[in-house]
Amino acid sequence: MSDPVHYFGVRHHGPGCARSLLAAFEALKPDCVLIEGPPEADGLVAAVLDPAMTPPVALLTHGVEESGRAVYHPFASFSPEWQALRWAGLAGVPVRFIDLPVGVSLALEKAREEAKEETKEETKEEASEEAAGQPGEPAPAEAAPAEPDAAEPDIAEPVEHSTRRGDPLDWLARAAGYADGETWWNHMVEERGDGEDLFAAISEAMTTLRAESGEDETLDPRTPRAHREVLREAHMRQCIRAARKEGFERIAVVCGAWHLGGLRADVTAKADQALLKGAPKLKVTSTWVPWTYRHLARASGYGAGIHSPGWYEHLWLSSQSAQDGQDGNVGGRRPRAIGWLARVARLMRERDLDCSSAHLIEAARLADTLAALRQRPAPGLDELHEATRTVMTLGDEAVLGFIHDELVIGDRLGGVPADVPTVPLQRNLEQLQKSLRMKPEATQKTLDLDLRQPNDLARSHLLHRLRLIDLPWGEIARTGKSSRGTFHEIWTLQWQPEFALRVIEASRWGQSVAQAATTAVAERCGKSANLAALAELVDRVLLADLPEAVTLASSALQDHAAVTGDADQLLGALPPLANVFRYGNVRQTDAAMVGHVFDGLVTRAAISLPLMGDSLDEAAAEQVRDRVLGAQAAVRLRDPGRQSEPSTQWRAAISQLAAREGAHALLRGLCTRLLLDDGLITADDAGTAMSLQLSRAAEPAKAAAWLDGFLNRNAVVLLHHDGVWPLVDAWLGGLDDEHFIRVLPLVRRTFAHFDAGERRDLGQRAARKGSGVGTVMAAAEWDDARAALPLPLLRLMLGVEA
Repeated sequence: MSDPVHYFGVRHHGPGCARSLLAAFEALKPDCVLIEGPPEADGLVAAVLDPAMTPPVALLTHGVEESGRAVYHPFASFSPEWQALRWAGLAGVPVRFIDLPVGVSLALEKAREEAKEETKEETKEEASEEAAGQPGEPAPAEAAPAEPDAAEPDIAEPVEHSTRRGDPLDWLARAAGYADGETWWNHMVEERGDGEDLFAAISEAMTTLRAESGEDETLDPRTPRAHREVLREAHMRQCIRAARKEGFERIAVVCGAWHLGGLRADVTAKADQALLKGAPKLKVTSTWVPWTYRHLARASGYGAGIHSPGWYEHLWLSSQSAQDGQDGNVGGRRPRAIGWLARVARLMRERDLDCSSAHLIEAARLADTLAALRQRPAPGLDELHEATRTVMTLGDEAVLGFIHDELVIGDRLGGVPADVPTVPLQRNLEQLQKSLRMKPEATQKTLDLDLRQPNDLARSHLLHRLRLIDLPWGEIARTGKSSRGTFHEIWTLQWQPEFALRVIEASRWGQSVAQAATTAVAERCGKSANLAALAELVDRVLLADLPEAVTLASSALQDHAAVTGDADQLLGALPPLANVFRYGNVRQTDAAMVGHVFDGLVTRAAISLPLMGDSLDEAAAEQVRDRVLGAQAAVRLRDPGRQSEPSTQWRAAISQLAAREGAHALLRGLCTRLLLDDGLITADDAGTAMSLQLSRAAEPAKAAAWLDGFLNRNAVVLLHHDGVWPLVDAWLGGLDDEHFIRVLPLVRRTFAHFDAGERRDLGQRAARKGSGVGTVMAAAEWDDARAALPLPLLRLMLGVEA
């Protein structure tokens, strides 16, 4: 009796394998389909036939009690497993996933991490004992480094196992004259039009490679990865045996090609049962989530991806068109190449780049010629890429960059039916996205919000709340219009598939976005003891419109401020809190909720500020300078009229620091400038202070630091204050050679902060002859009669009546 089991070794996400698999299924008509995949998702298979299910999608299997542990199994429309699922569903054939349960894989991963932590602790204890001179246990021999046990399944590589001697596919590629195994596999499998006979060739090649690749040497059973691979294949063999016992006559097994040798190995059921016995297991659950082509690509960080998902989709659609009789070429090869170049041309024209019909014709000819020279039946991606670069972009690598991003990779985002299992937080988020008309998209999108509009304000609240639960769907733009304006907020949005897992993780905080964000804030308040971090948290919850969270964060900030005497932390907490006063009533927030907290911090900071400038080196003084400037701007924002008691206390502290002899010269100069800007001292007072600090008796280095602080990286006072220029000029002119060389780097650094226009104006003023005193403008002669002559014409032009 013939074996009822038929093996189909595939490359995951391979369009050639998918095309050939469908042809093989039509010929075999299997009555049971077994697929390498998570058994926990068997109950979700029926959803693949739902019209709302749009690849790329992924099966997300995550821990129930430890939601942070999860595994994704992605599928594209051109994935062989996806086509096998759809074929079985349409044919009414039983279909099952047979890979090692994800709960076991996650439990093994957890056990490995715990063992590593225990080893680290033991190593620390032994090191401590040796340092203390105490006898300890003899150090064990150095163990071989363990291979990484990746959580993601190996579902995208033609060979899921790499040896120390490289990818075994590279051996076949070099023998055939190819640069690497990826290019060889694409040409021999994915870009061809073979039918079901393809799998016999794949099976022979992979089985031989596995036998010759030194598996016993590289798959050391002591390594976590090898142990997991052994368990995976043992479980798959057990599932195949179970299907045989059920009496199925034509069992189709779809698996990664590298596993063919392991699944066909002569291993008894008793041996496999012994391997699997006692394996740990976590409780998990599965659901469907949208996926993107960028996450299928290796560059995305997904461990088992493909180079060109957009190109693979093009191959798949071209093959489907050929089967539907839309062209007369085998596999649609000629129209496939022309269609690809047409898409490139469309993309270039959308960006106003020259691309004529002549470019297309010559590029197609060059691609055909390259394919012929390389003895290939039709142009592949390499030939089309070279033709595009030579003819259509004229070697412009920048153009090739966006062609790669948008066509070779692609920006497709899949979709899943609304009735797939989700947590309540996910449903609440989807409802908010629908009501606010904020569709998740894989492409990057700029959103300019007018906070005076209720819908835009609600959008802003949602984006800020999501960031509080570690879901950064939007990032505040840092260029273009100011994102901190009074009524505008500019966001850059881009949805990532892994956000689905983050939503599941955040569901422990609540069943709605607002509730989850509030609970997350409360948790952070209990863990953070840094005033600046708490102040920033208050600002974030105000932007998110979470009154309860504002109360929690403000109370935590006030409690920590009451026991904190660190002036640096007090000053650092002021700028974030002041942001609420920047927006005023545009955001409809209650500034009084944090006003009293801000005033209390200002009072405490004012007490500590004078002593803060003592005994500082240059680097520390620069840091305090930035803190003082930030706090000064915050106090002005809080009290523009400078009439409140905290503002008065702050100005008094600035005055004390400016006059404090033990403070760093940079800070004393800065405070003098702040007093001048606020009108608390006159220009003559500032000139007197400068003449004292820049006198011949002053140490040159301290004088230069004081001048740096006073100018405050702004040349306005130097250009327009007639009393300042001669003082600086006289000070520099009176330095001897040794002192001048010492202060030159400091002065040059000060002037380097001025912009180009200011430095040019300073040079022009320095080039003037004389004392440098500003030129006195002569009184203008004013003729009222002549000045009135153009008024009738101006009234006529402006439509103003006399």
